[in-house]
Amino acid sequence: MARARISDVAAVAGVSVTTVSLVMNDVESRISQETRQRVREAARAVGYAPSSVARGLRTQRTRTVGLISDQIATTPFAGRMLAGAQDAARDAGHLVYLLDTGGDAAIEREAIDALTAQQVDAMIYACMWHRVVDVPQGVLPKTVLLDCRPVNGGYRSVVPDDRAGGAAAVRELVAAGHRRIAYLDTDDPGPLASRLRHEGYLEALAEAGITADPALHVRGETSAHGGRAAAEALLDLPDDKRPTGIFCFNDRMAAGVYIAAHRRGLDIPRDLSVVGYDDQQLIAAEQDPPLTTVALPHYAMGRWAMEVALGVRAEGDEDATHLMECPVIRRDSVGPPPAQVAKPNRRRASHTERPPEAAPDR
Repeated sequence: MARARISDVAAVAGVSVTTVSLVMNDVESRISQETRQRVREAARAVGYAPSSVARGLRTQRTRTVGLISDQIATTPFAGRMLAGAQDAARDAGHLVYLLDTGGDAAIEREAIDALTAQQVDAMIYACMWHRVVDVPQGVLPKTVLLDCRPVNGGYRSVVPDDRAGGAAAVRELVAAGHRRIAYLDTDDPGPLASRLRHEGYLEALAEAGITADPALHVRGETSAHGGRAAAEALLDLPDDKRPTGIFCFNDRMAAGVYIAAHRRGLDIPRDLSVVGYDDQQLIAAEQDPPLTTVALPHYAMGRWAMEVALGVRAEGDEDATHLMECPVIRRDSVGPPPAQVAKPNRRRASHTERPPEAAPDR
């Protein structure tokens, strides 16, 4: 079946081709509302839709956005960034071209060239995890960086506020009464988040007047296996040095802490409190008990990046990096330290078990 043409609409509506063009492209003119309605009804009747390519040539806008990522499209963990970006684009009447490069520089160059050839209205350059990047050549001047920041500035970007998130995690433990708090960190020196979350850990301890103990900052693989091994080392410390609360670099390591604790017959949170990071789907909420953690604001970051890229959200300084809040997700893995639970019990026992004659004279 042949595609309907603008002349077909003009014939059905009884108007000129120029009138149809003005109406279908929402151009300001003196065409009456009655005629506009008749043209739109004729277009629906013949199945006519304006060519987006032709419209783009006239308006210099294609209503498309290019989103270049490294591994986000194949990583469900970070996929919420794409959801946020796509929802914001849809609200603004734009289509998103997603190109996942797998971290390959050659593919990345080809992706940028392809998006430039498509004359996209905006570009977003996204990374799977928070890092500093060299912005590749060829991106649009007002490209927005998502979950990464430019090494030399010059672009607006959005990243999670990992330092504040680390501090918030430790404050949960401090508020519950913990003083011996460990940070179970990644053994990979690469992630910027490792340093920032550690800074937040130290900040929250200092606020509470707690001297940081280097023995309570341990490292391991960012996996359940690595978390378990690191937790075993912490639980092997003498009683007066052993932590009562552990803040973990991510939820997978926290899952390893659960395994180490349960194998020793320890109950969470009665004997040990645990806080994770990421609020990773199918991990944090599925622990027994469900894990208190800090959420990475992936959806909010994706939406922010798209709104800034399209000019829906006004942000002033083009060199500025927006720090997105990482909220605490409170569940059931934090409680008071065991010493606070035991002391009232001991006091009650000593009061009831002391023979009357042993009571001091008043």
